[in-house]
Amino acid sequence: MPLVNHKFTLASRPVGMPKRENWAYVEEPVRDLGTGEVLVKVLLISLDPAMRGWIRDQRSYVPPVPIGEVMRALALGKIVRSENPKFSAGDYVTGTLGLQEYCISDGKGLMAVDSRLAPLPKFVSVLGMTGMTAYFGLLETGQPQAGDSVVVSAAAGAVGSIVGQIAKIKGCRAVGIAGGAEKCRYLISGLGFDAAIDYKSEDVGAALRGACPNGVNVYFDNVGGEILEAALANLARGARIVICGAISQYNNTGATVGPRNYMSLLVNRASMKGMLVFDYASRFPEAVREMAAWMAEGKLKSREDIVNGLEKFPEAFLKLFTGENFGKLILKVAED
Repeated sequence: MPLVNHKFTLASRPVGMPKRENWAYVEEPVRDLGTGEVLVKVLLISLDPAMRGWIRDQRSYVPPVPIGEVMRALALGKIVRSENPKFSAGDYVTGTLGLQEYCISDGKGLMAVDSRLAPLPKFVSVLGMTGMTAYFGLLETGQPQAGDSVVVSAAAGAVGSIVGQIAKIKGCRAVGIAGGAEKCRYLISGLGFDAAIDYKSEDVGAALRGACPNGVNVYFDNVGGEILEAALANLARGARIVICGAISQYNNTGATVGPRNYMSLLVNRASMKGMLVFDYASRFPEAVREMAAWMAEGKLKSREDIVNGLEKFPEAFLKLFTGENFGKLILKVAED
């Protein structure tokens, strides 16, 4: 029986928070493979804040998703047919497979997954792009030193939760900023953070002064806006700020907020640098090996928030911006 693919394409560019009408749910037959191609059955799709940026019609590190095209998404799948000598049916792979049930690929950009190392969802979270972002963003851009106070925003999220744990592994103090008492308790009792700040009920600037009396040595920013400004106001001399994301700003219809107090970088001889995980693609295997070893030793944990059903994408995606998700948000498309 011929295979049928279901996919979400971009119907229109959102203004503010994305809505279901910005997407089209499309059905199409799966075509035959050409030479060098593989057919991947998509199992798990990573839902990431960066996807909001990919649908803006503006210059960025990747071109915007064109109207009418399948929504770009990182995912994990299983090869069901192959005309490519580098891949065999039954192989697990990750890559930019898109928001769909089946993906035909020429193999470029696909990475093999060793399912013996960890359960498959881990390769979409801690051993996937979010884990790689935390690993290289903190270690390469943040350059933490033992004894440093490392602060991370969106600390209960997919990237932030890993950043804090790696900071602890490297002998640093880990301070997380998250929304709500439950998430803050999880950071301390579940992940071993030294302190947690609830931005919904606390003055973040004052709380940072209490948690980091000698200043913030490394700030890993996932949210931008007022929380970035609070971190800038509490820097230690020589501090490093890692700009990973700015989720508080992604759905703004006006100008981006802050940072207005960037002169703190001068006063404290600090640096602020953006990082993009794809720049480290050639080194992903080494990071996966080290992080898998930390997981086996019980030093590194991850939490996945899995939503079942491709058709639930439009509503599930919004959980990233309302703070509803807890851990790595994943869309489960099919059983293995």
